[in-house]
Amino acid sequence: MANRMMEIWICDARQGNPILSPFQLVLTPAETPTVGLALLKAGLVVDQADLAFARKGCYGVFGKRKEWDSPIYAGDRLELYSPLLIDPKAVRRKKANQNQDAKFQAAAAKRKARRL
Repeated sequence: MANRMMEIWICDARQGNPILSPFQLVLTPAETPTVGLALLKAGLVVDQADLAFARKGCYGVFGKRKEWDSPIYAGDRLELYSPLLIDPKAVRRKKANQNQDAKFQAAAAKRKARRL
C-alpha cells in the first residue's frame, strides 16, 4: 500500500512572534494521524517524554489544548505554546481587587463630602 500525505499547518509561538508554516505529514498505512505523530515527524520532539513538551498545555489545535494521542485532521493548525509568564487567575484576582478598592475609595469620598 502507498503512503498517504496530509497537509497541516504548524504555528510555533514559543519564541516571540508566531511563525506559521505548512507541513506535509506523510503517513504509512499503519499510522493514524495524531498530535504526537505530527510533532515527531516534524522533528520537533524525539519522543513523548521530551522535556520541551513535557509540561501540560504546551501544544494544541486551533487554540484548544490537546493531548499527545489526540487525532489531527487535514488542514488543522498545530500550535506550539510558550510557558505562561503570569498566572491568569492572579491577574483576574488583582484586577477585581483594584475595582473593589476604587469602589471603597469612592464611598469614603462620598461620606467625607456629606460630613462637610
